[in-house]
Amino acid sequence: MDLDESEIAEVHDFIKSLNSKKDSIVVVEGKRDGEALEKLGFTGNVCQFHSFQGLIKFVDYAMQYKNLIPLLDSDRKGTYLTKRIISQLGHRMTVDLSFRRKLTAITKGKARHVEGLLSYYGAI
Repeated sequence: MDLDESEIAEVHDFIKSLNSKKDSIVVVEGKRDGEALEKLGFTGNVCQFHSFQGLIKFVDYAMQYKNLIPLLDSDRKGTYLTKRIISQLGHRMTVDLSFRRKLTAITKGKARHVEGLLSYYGAI
């Protein structure tokens, strides 16, 4: 992936901003997505949606936090899961979609999957 300096700086700022969110949980689809965030410096709470084996168990777990930050992939499956999560939790807690939009804008759509952020790992 061809990276420019401003993109690298924006990804760094994105991770710092994500780290500043207290009493929040970031949800990703799978293990590699979570590992990618951690390698980039994310130190907050992250969980993998697929480890819960269903939306009900995920909802029960997520309710212990004030805010939910969905960083599911930008593919059809990730979009579908994001909509389902919002329909279940949107009226019970704050669901912050701004980070998902920022990520798409920063990478200019190049990183459709969170694990794709690993291409920024050596540059940060």
